[in-house]
Amino acid sequence: MTTLRLGDTAPDFTQDSTEGTIRFHEWAGTSWVVLFSHPADFTPVCTTELGRTAALGGEFAKRGVKPIAVSVDPVDSHHSWVKDINETQSTTVNFPILADADKKVATLYDMIHPNSLANATVRSVFIIDPKKTLRATFTYPASTGRNFDEILRVIDSLQLTDSHKVATPANWKDGDDVVILPSLQDPAELAQRFPKGFKAVKPYLRLTPQPNK
Repeated sequence: MTTLRLGDTAPDFTQDSTEGTIRFHEWAGTSWVVLFSHPADFTPVCTTELGRTAALGGEFAKRGVKPIAVSVDPVDSHHSWVKDINETQSTTVNFPILADADKKVATLYDMIHPNSLANATVRSVFIIDPKKTLRATFTYPASTGRNFDEILRVIDSLQLTDSHKVATPANWKDGDDVVILPSLQDPAELAQRFPKGFKAVKPYLRLTPQPNK
């Protein structure tokens, strides 16, 4: 099995889901995508995670992101579970859940870690950009629910740094100061890109107010 690495093209697939057949690249279109797996339907941690994803629907939408979940349970189980999620999490699941009973997607994305869970997917997250490039990944054990604020933070960083010659420092949040790339040295370009100026902590460490996205 080929290991997926950052910068790789996210594998395409066709799979059944709660919203019908998904042809992944076609479904993604020109959006960013958060593809995330869960070990099983009707499990407590997964229920809170999918409920949280639904509650954050507006946050994903304003960033141009489509979430899509996956597990190895069949689609009938997913439909029944969605009713539980909506009821217990006071939300409405508004994104597809892939029914990966044949483990096609789990295999393509290496979501099954036999030394952790032999026959179910671990909590994997794949952030994929509009060019279908894999930009970030997270892997959590079954016992640990994901931090969706961190997922949104990473998306904010990726989208900002794609459009400006900056990087985001430790614990950065949207609106905080950012780091100017060390490769940017031309004074005229610095003045043009960062009209609010910058603070040189060290020659290689220059902080500036976050540019507009």
